[in-house]
Amino acid sequence: MTQVHAVVWLDHREAHIAAFSLGKSSVIEIHSDLGGRRIHRKSRQIGSGKAADDHHYFDEIASALHDIRLVLLVGPGNAKTALLTFLESRHPEAALKVVGVETMDHPTDGQLLAHARSYFAAADQLET
Repeated sequence: MTQVHAVVWLDHREAHIAAFSLGKSSVIEIHSDLGGRRIHRKSRQIGSGKAADDHHYFDEIASALHDIRLVLLVGPGNAKTALLTFLESRHPEAALKVVGVETMDHPTDGQLLAHARSYFAAADQLET
């Protein structure tokens, strides 16, 4: 990707990365290798019952953001904050690009891109 801005919508199974600048845009999908499993909480079991973070999946997302200048992270659950924590510890240069983290349900790629364009138009105006 060679665009300036990107929005990453993610949950623990998949990520949609919409990158854009001045009319050009592209959307890629990245899937977690752990995405097919569901973990259910059972009584009298040790552990949290939550899925472990897939570091390979997070590494792929970080790699996709290499040429991006500013990034917005969105998603329905806690995967977006888990990704940010991962980036801060393993990819600090990518973590510095993150300008916001927002909760968002399951948009279409078009809705995701429209939200990101609106978000960055406002953010870019604040910088000037």
